[in-house]
Amino acid sequence: MSNLDLHPVPSVCGGRADVTAEPVRELLEPKRVRLGESSEVRRLLPNLGRRMVGAWVFVDHYGPDDIADEPGMRVAPHPHMGLQTVSWLHEGEVLHRDSVGSLQTVRPRELGLMTSGRAISHSEETPREHARFLHGAQLWVALPDAHRHVDPHFEHHAELPTVTAPGLTSTVILGSLDGAVSPGTTYGPLVGVDLTLRQGAELRLPLEPDFEYAVLSMSGEAHVDGVPVLPGSMLYLGCGRRELPLRATSDAGLMLLGGEPFDEKIVMFWNFIGRDHEEIARAREDWTTGSRFGTVHGYDGAPIPAPPLPPGTLKPRGRTR
Repeated sequence: MSNLDLHPVPSVCGGRADVTAEPVRELLEPKRVRLGESSEVRRLLPNLGRRMVGAWVFVDHYGPDDIADEPGMRVAPHPHMGLQTVSWLHEGEVLHRDSVGSLQTVRPRELGLMTSGRAISHSEETPREHARFLHGAQLWVALPDAHRHVDPHFEHHAELPTVTAPGLTSTVILGSLDGAVSPGTTYGPLVGVDLTLRQGAELRLPLEPDFEYAVLSMSGEAHVDGVPVLPGSMLYLGCGRRELPLRATSDAGLMLLGGEPFDEKIVMFWNFIGRDHEEIARAREDWTTGSRFGTVHGYDGAPIPAPPLPPGTLKPRGRTR
């Protein structure tokens, strides 16, 4: 997944000082952004009011889009550094290619997890033969300093653990929930869970009080801790919770995202996460000159050029605005 904004805003995120250390209910509205040649996404992170939830630093929600007579997703080769990408679908398929030789079709409720480490490039597209609808989320996880230079690699997990309760089926994407542990590789304490609720379901989901959390609405209508959350919006919940009340007023799909507040300050510009201006500038130069990030083979199209750096030096601004 690329940030295709031609004028991306640099963000310096992380650090515990700006973390809300108690339960809150902060509804985040999305920014609408063009994705590739024919799609639009709703961007929830980074947001005008908040830049991170644990190590989750980027969240796009897209669809459901009727692509029966359309090419669907077409995201040309582009670079990543210092992060993991998480591909999660409710409908449709995405074909992933990358510069370490991966070629994988990701389908609904399967985990496509790419660890960029020091440098990788990839492309994403809807296969030529595809389902009518495309609906999903693309997310990034910031890598901590101790692991951000690991070898790049891609994981595909078609079978993921589930946790059920009356009216609820949850799929553990990353981390763990109620004893169920995802096989996806993580580099710090975090969790990502897909929640499918039936109309009328009412329950309390167990949480870790040291984590901060947010809930992304994918479909339907549900009340999260008493707040109605509609598709394409996200409710930030802060820390200090041991459980989360959920009530579905229709069949609904949610994503629970959380983790320990990220200790480090980071700079995010375009598809790069680094620690200072010089590191970001060097990554941009390496992509522009064709070094370090490798080559994606098989995609029918040119790589995405890097946008220009903003004037001045990229400086810290904290987790929130």
